[in-house]
Amino acid sequence: MPAHGLAGVADAGAFLARLTRLDPAAPVRLRSTRSRTALWAKLPWDVLVTREVAGDGPGDVTVSAAELLAALARGDAELPPRRDSLWRWPLPSSAGRAVESVASAELARLAAAAAGTLREVAAEGLAGRAVGQRAVRDALLDHIALVVTPGDGDPVDVPQRLIQAVSRMGFLGRADVDGGDSRVRVSGRWVGISAPYGVAWLQNVNKLTVIPIGSHPNG
Repeated sequence: MPAHGLAGVADAGAFLARLTRLDPAAPVRLRSTRSRTALWAKLPWDVLVTREVAGDGPGDVTVSAAELLAALARGDAELPPRRDSLWRWPLPSSAGRAVESVASAELARLAAAAAGTLREVAAEGLAGRAVGQRAVRDALLDHIALVVTPGDGDPVDVPQRLIQAVSRMGFLGRADVDGGDSRVRVSGRWVGISAPYGVAWLQNVNKLTVIPIGSHPNG
């Protein structure tokens, strides 16, 4: 078995623990470049998330997130069995360009407000009528929570999907600690939030494009 090559075990473990709570069956893709390894995953609401950790890594492979988390918890150096065929999503071609800075505390507030709305509607209904929790959740995720307007381009819509991603993955840091600013980024048809502890990306289409199973894409 090849080694996983991750030196930033605590950072990788934090990413994987959050991911597997949201999706126990999620695959995770590891991509290594110059003594750093980026972990990539897709959340259940069609957002890609990534965190870079220290370590040469195994190259470009996909494994089970739960199996890798278990291996790191045991202190194993070996990589779990490869599951490359499970990765079916393109990646942004680059880190893109930052178009606006947003306080991480403001993003945390927006995420908490949406979660509160979901709980309230689930408990009390909408205008006195019962509403399915999934329908409310989907409507909230699609809601444009933030619009930023760069000085040299068109406005950029930031849906709640992205804000929930950086919040639920712990990328904003602790609520009681000033984690600094996050940045809204654009890369082609992708919109992202680069937060202090990771990045979330959403392709500007209804659904992420599915690519044929096989070797990894170049993206």
